Amino acid sequence: MATTNTDAAFDALPDPRRPGVGVVKSSVWRTGTPERQRAAVEAIAKAWGSRDWPDSGLLAYSVLTGTDGDSLLHYSQWRSESAYQDFVRRFRDDRNAEIDAAVPGIERVALHSYALYRSSDPRPGAPRTPGCVVVVDVEFEGPDPERRRAWVDGVFEALATDPDLPEGGISAHFHTSLDGTRVLNYAEWESEQAHIDALAAPGSGVGSRTPEWERVQSYPGVSGGGVARYLPALTVTPAA
Repeated sequence: MATTNTDAAFDALPDPRRPGVGVVKSSVWRTGTPERQRAAVEAIAKAWGSRDWPDSGLLAYSVLTGTDGDSLLHYSQWRSESAYQDFVRRFRDDRNAEIDAAVPGIERVALHSYALYRSSDPRPGAPRTPGCVVVVDVEFEGPDPERRRAWVDGVFEALATDPDLPEGGISAHFHTSLDGTRVLNYAEWESEQAHIDALAAPGSGVGSRTPEWERVQSYPGVSGGGVARYLPALTVTPAA
């Protein structure tokens, strides 16, 4: 895709372990159809490629396309909350206006703020570039940072003791929301089909029928959540 901005570099996927990140912003846009989904990605690339990099506090801005043919995941990494708020005041509206002119009627779903809490190491032999990203949202009853971290720690215990983890998983990056009510797992997989096959295996979700996974799945205070699959689309970073 053509761009004119020499202040930015374009790639496909974010780096969840990018150094210097203080806040991660995650939201979903609904576009309605695969055609509008593709057009929105092209409009985003044009809007960002035709402008100077907005702020040194923005480290990376990523968009991934949902395999549902509708959604776009927005995942941006900031040095601080104040850097994000400065971007909102000075730079966001004109970019969104250009995107909305190209693809009218985009629905922007709630924005949440996170900090990366724990990441798993890549599985030995896994490809360096994931073919699919699976986002798992977990909602809790009321703000409780300790409970969120304890739940994530329980997932890591379940992963470490699972006798038969499915093929295709590469790594997982668990983010806890700044308001204390949510966990977001940004999980990298070899392919969309690998995740589909993992869900089809015996058990509830990804994981064997072990006491550790049962504790995760029946953890008190979990009130909801969801799972969605995304494909690489666009990551914009400051040019070196």
